[in-house]
Amino acid sequence: MGSKLILLPAIDVVDGQAVRLTQGELSEKSVYGDPLDAAKAFAEAGAEWIHFVDLDAAFGRGSNRAMMHRVIGEVGIKVELTGGIRDDASLREALGSGCARVNLGTAALENPEWTRRCIEEFGDRIAVGLDVRGHTLATRGWTEDAGNLFDAIARLDSQGCARYVVTDVSKDGTLQGPNLQLLGEVMKVTSRPVVASGGISSLSDVAALRALVDDGLEGAIIGKALYAGAFTLQEALEVAGAR
Repeated sequence: MGSKLILLPAIDVVDGQAVRLTQGELSEKSVYGDPLDAAKAFAEAGAEWIHFVDLDAAFGRGSNRAMMHRVIGEVGIKVELTGGIRDDASLREALGSGCARVNLGTAALENPEWTRRCIEEFGDRIAVGLDVRGHTLATRGWTEDAGNLFDAIARLDSQGCARYVVTDVSKDGTLQGPNLQLLGEVMKVTSRPVVASGGISSLSDVAALRALVDDGLEGAIIGKALYAGAFTLQEALEVAGAR
């Protein structure tokens, strides 16, 4: 295999602590300590990117901006930022933090006109997160349905969306393996790069995702497997062709 898969280790933050949720449930969280320590460890292991999720902002119960600024300022690798970016003020604050790109979730589906303007103005710094159950999109911390996946991709493609982050909500935090069928279906209907999220549990999962790179899979977000010690980031990066 030639092409490399970009890995984005995830740091999900609640109340200033790195956590992992199971299927997006705040009540089902495991706490892993200082996000800055996690970010530095990922950088030292060779990560090019970090996927930073402000869960307090996503659930509308505060924010972890100070920690986000420390991670971006002190770690020195690219950061993809998501969580609670729903309007011009929160978007400009996020982009002004020095992150490489932001991942729009709920707002991209609930406010299409605003999203079109964001994509027009900021281009490649905007990714859209497509959180899916079956072929139905989920928003508001995965508590509400938001229409058909393929309708949304057709609209966002026409608006010039640069990339999609695709999460199978039923897999997230479960260590049950990524939904390769869903990723394949998405890549068939868009030429934009796709980042996979949710379910990676083993190095064989990483290898299976790398095999999709030539079909349009650009990267994969890895969370719980790293924190649970299923494998190290160095091992994953080797399998992904990044080392």
